[in-house]
Amino acid sequence: MSIVKRFITESIKKAEIDEFLQKKLERAGYGGVNLSKTPLGTHVVVYAMRPGIVIGRGGETIRELATVLEENFKIANPQISVSEIEIPELNAHVVASRVASALERGVHFRRAGFWALNQVMEAGALGVEIVISGKLRTERARFEKFRAGYFPRCGEPALKYTRKAVFHVQLKPGIIGVRVKLMPPDAQFPDKIEIVIEEPPSEEKPEEMKEELKEETQAEKTVEIEETGKSEEAPK
Repeated sequence: MSIVKRFITESIKKAEIDEFLQKKLERAGYGGVNLSKTPLGTHVVVYAMRPGIVIGRGGETIRELATVLEENFKIANPQISVSEIEIPELNAHVVASRVASALERGVHFRRAGFWALNQVMEAGALGVEIVISGKLRTERARFEKFRAGYFPRCGEPALKYTRKAVFHVQLKPGIIGVRVKLMPPDAQFPDKIEIVIEEPPSEEKPEEMKEELKEETQAEKTVEIEETGKSEEAPK
């Protein structure tokens, strides 16, 4: 197998695993998966808002997931670990699922989009873009974008730091698609430079130095006293 075909097959397998886990762990607040190969097998990291649901009672659910990944997706010796999402508003999968569930409950698409947009920006994201597409108001399909903040389109920062997620929801008019892209607060850009000014050394010495100086002066005084005592005791 050539290198190009190998990368394509691995990407397709990862997308299938992501779709399977998204449906399976919807109640747990699924937030993505990361696959990495190790000498012992394949390390699978599942990100979720509620890790207890992913693990299950006595690890029953996680063992079931391991057998399904090994039999259906041909993953050699999968070792699954669950990581809790600290800030759900900065996870694209969680934001997309929230927008989709709001649409499913009957919330207007503009209200759902702006609500999610404000939540992400309040969490500290540098920028976010939410696209809702489908038969929104008429029989003709269209899309609407909700954007805020600083969001680069191309370059290394866009490829390295952008978090993406796509979610679909079945409504009465048809399927509505939700696409979320966000830029996390820890992203670094080459055009943003921080100038650091070194402060001059302070004249005040710390307390430890002062204590050491006191001990040295006391030791010198004791040595002087001993020397003077010896000189007085010496025979005339």
